[in-house]
Amino acid sequence: MTSTTYDEAQVAFAAEGVEVRTQELGGDMSVLYMRASKGTDLGPVLKGLPDDLCQCQHWGYVIKGRIRLRTKQGEETYDAGQVFYWAPGHAPEALEDSEFFDFSPTKEINATVDHVKAQAG
Repeated sequence: MTSTTYDEAQVAFAAEGVEVRTQELGGDMSVLYMRASKGTDLGPVLKGLPDDLCQCQHWGYVIKGRIRLRTKQGEETYDAGQVFYWAPGHAPEALEDSEFFDFSPTKEINATVDHVKAQAG
């Protein structure tokens, strides 16, 4: 598959205030869609990864809201309308009700989603 929509992508993880959908696009890349309610902090479910941070890189776009990204170097904020690159070593938090999508290497994003699901129980 080389294209998809939010509705076509498979729900990879859902919990109170957050939904993650993913779809492999080919070429070893996948798209990830995330909707997160204000206050959703993914830091706790990233515990156990190196530095307790997501180790997958992402290229994406913030559709709605505001995301704070915590890294070992500090914090950055991304607003609706911004394109981003997130290097390995980050933990996102929704400062407002937010939506974004990103493109990530399939193997790495699948491993990260599997870890998140295991942590969330």
